[in-house]
Amino acid sequence: MKFLVFYFESFRFAWGALRENLLRTLLSLLGVTVGIFSIIGVLTMVDALERSIKESLSFLGDKVVYVEKWPWIFAPDYPWWKYIKRPQPTLEEYEFLQKNLTSASAVGVFGIRGGLSIKYGSSSISDIYVQGITYHYNKIADIRVQQGRYFSSQEADNAYDVVLLGFIIAKDLFGQESPVNKTVKIKGRKFRVVGVLNYQGQNLLGAPSTDNICIIPFHTLGRMFEVGERGVSPSIAIKGFEADKNLETVEGEVVGLLRSYRGLRPTQEDNFAINRPEMFATFLDGIIAVLTLAGAVIGSFSILVGGFGIANIMFVSVKERTNIIGIQKSLGARNSFILSEFLFEAILLSLIGGGLGLMLVYCLTFVSTDTFIVKIGLDKLWIGLLLASVIGVFSGIVPAYTASRLDPVEAIRAK
Repeated sequence: MKFLVFYFESFRFAWGALRENLLRTLLSLLGVTVGIFSIIGVLTMVDALERSIKESLSFLGDKVVYVEKWPWIFAPDYPWWKYIKRPQPTLEEYEFLQKNLTSASAVGVFGIRGGLSIKYGSSSISDIYVQGITYHYNKIADIRVQQGRYFSSQEADNAYDVVLLGFIIAKDLFGQESPVNKTVKIKGRKFRVVGVLNYQGQNLLGAPSTDNICIIPFHTLGRMFEVGERGVSPSIAIKGFEADKNLETVEGEVVGLLRSYRGLRPTQEDNFAINRPEMFATFLDGIIAVLTLAGAVIGSFSILVGGFGIANIMFVSVKERTNIIGIQKSLGARNSFILSEFLFEAILLSLIGGGLGLMLVYCLTFVSTDTFIVKIGLDKLWIGLLLASVIGVFSGIVPAYTASRLDPVEAIRAK
């Protein structure tokens, strides 16, 4: 009980001292406020950037490898004409991989054709994209149906004329009317609408959005257009298991099976590309790390200045209250009480500055947009308060120790 009373009295003395010198208090905590705002603000903005980028790349799927003719990142020393000579992936290769892969949770194929128009009654939309997908592709990519349903396996395998409409396309064609089970025309071909996709909105990287796309079974797309070198270029998508963190197992098996299927000899190089979304993630992680480091360095200098400011004010406070310290010690106050009183004052001063800095960080949430949403995580709040507490301890420990070691007789005589 005495322990609690002791610290409560220390806190009360510290709070009283801060209130008596309000202007000096505000000026001294300014550096800490700027420092906490710089560090936590940068961490918050980097988190928002990373989250927005990942959402922008969600259409690529998670833990997915793509078998394609062209690599996403070209090797600088690889002859360009060898890329051109590569064959396109085929449906037969997709079926072969689907049958023989043991390290994949799902295998799908897709292709995209642009420059098409869609009509419903007297309404029409031109220059849209139509994507053809196989039935299991929804296990690979993020395809969310808001209204209606996804394709059935029978519809996908037997090339039914069914379509999933993007949110914006459905809204522009039908307005408030439900599109489900209505008939639309794509390239003069009648399609029954089975569902409408969730609204996705724009994304940070300008990546493809499902809002302005129509999705049909891949075999239906194959009946409408030629598939291969002169038509729609198919891509095979393979999703690995969660346990395969780096996708090395599934990638190795895909390479081995596809080389065998294409009859490549051991001395021949691969005539296909294995693309992974992690290529972008690795590149972006480097940029995010640099931004985080730069923000931490800038914020550290601000915090350092704020810490020196608090230390300076605490030395001034000790000087001004030397007589009071002498009286307290002559009445029986222990060194630990005097030390705690000034140390609490420094920590409290720093925490107030940190709190104001976090309030400024909260103001950043008002700059959020549809493609860049700023949120302050609870972990960032704890980091900010912890940093402020540490600054208070390091800034106040020397002045507090100096005050606790004063001789009571000399302190009372001091002017």
